[in-house]
Amino acid sequence: MSKAYNRRNFLGLIGVSPLVARFADLNSTGTEVKLPHPVTGTFEQAIAEIFETKTICIEPGRFPAGCNGIDKNGHPVQVTNQIEPNRYLGWPTIVLTKNNELIIVYSGDRDSHVCPFGKTQLLRSADNGKTWSAPVTITNTPLDDRDAGIIQTKKGTLVVSWFTSLAFENPAWKGAYNKYARIGEKIGAETKKEWLGNWTKRSPDGGKTWESPSRTVGTAPHGPVNLKNGHLLYVGTGRYKSMGPVLIERSTDDGVSWQVIGNIPLPENAKSISEPHVIELPSGKLLAMIRNESKEFHNGYLLQSESYDGGKTWTVARETGIWGYPPHLTLLKNNTLLLTYGHRKPAYSQRACLSYDEGKTWDLKNEVILTSSPNGDMGYPSSVQLHDGSIITAYYQSPGSGQPTNIVTTHWQLKG
Repeated sequence: MSKAYNRRNFLGLIGVSPLVARFADLNSTGTEVKLPHPVTGTFEQAIAEIFETKTICIEPGRFPAGCNGIDKNGHPVQVTNQIEPNRYLGWPTIVLTKNNELIIVYSGDRDSHVCPFGKTQLLRSADNGKTWSAPVTITNTPLDDRDAGIIQTKKGTLVVSWFTSLAFENPAWKGAYNKYARIGEKIGAETKKEWLGNWTKRSPDGGKTWESPSRTVGTAPHGPVNLKNGHLLYVGTGRYKSMGPVLIERSTDDGVSWQVIGNIPLPENAKSISEPHVIELPSGKLLAMIRNESKEFHNGYLLQSESYDGGKTWTVARETGIWGYPPHLTLLKNNTLLLTYGHRKPAYSQRACLSYDEGKTWDLKNEVILTSSPNGDMGYPSSVQLHDGSIITAYYQSPGSGQPTNIVTTHWQLKG
């Protein structure tokens, strides 16, 4: 989502810059970022080796692109075989299952960043990301289905999260409203009431079949996480009674139902807060990262909070010094904490940062640049570590300015 994008309420307008990424930029610590290799396009990294970045899913258009002629009676008609542009794909999450299958879910088959047509779609890879299946639609509600998170629980259940939106009929989104408001008019009030909100749903058979969805109060792009005790924890943005905007929900029944158990306190001057992610660390501490985009509050540095009682109470969120959003947290086999995020200002890029002490400090001097992007409509990276120790990071971005976004992966590893 773009810089001015409030994903819960859609109050802002998309502000995507058409500038091409320029890698003579400075990273978060003020260190100059090196230019990519002129042949491979990868970046020399102090602590990481980039193997391959590739587009794994492009959804081509299927329908006529619109009127391109007039018949003898003056009626607009389709007179050529011109087809609509490729579909817009966004906001993926990746998981490595117990049977060593990679699964990515995302919002696909879209006209654009805001439209009525988003669906939750799923990709599979049985060969560590070398090849991927065609997309399969697993959710298609009457509204716009946005973002997609996925985990596999200790019981082997797949749990997918997403949220639905009517932003396309909101005049604040001028381009979408002008094009799609009539679609919103034809969706009944009861249908909107039934489907508007935040959701999870389960598959006990590896994604072959899916149960009816369950409502959650909050939502976040990469969804809930597993805890060591078998419970699921979901840190998302929403409102519950006097709590909010960063809520903690827990499921003790493998994702069938959710209960709000707390919220994360925020600094007084925090304004635009959304899209958190959480992880349980070896010590039992929970660590949450939160997207912070307010111009009045440190210009977009991620916020961090900890819980030492299973998510009931949290420290006041504080600035990390890491510029980017939204966050995704992964614990590597050597107990190193990996954070991936989109750097959604020049130089536009997908980035990663490491902590070797459970988030007490972050190695900003060795911030990793996974790949560059032509503009700021990109990011939402999530990562998994393969059995050989290498890492697959999945995200979305455009192949070039003005082109629809695709699903992309980078395969990489840490040196040493």
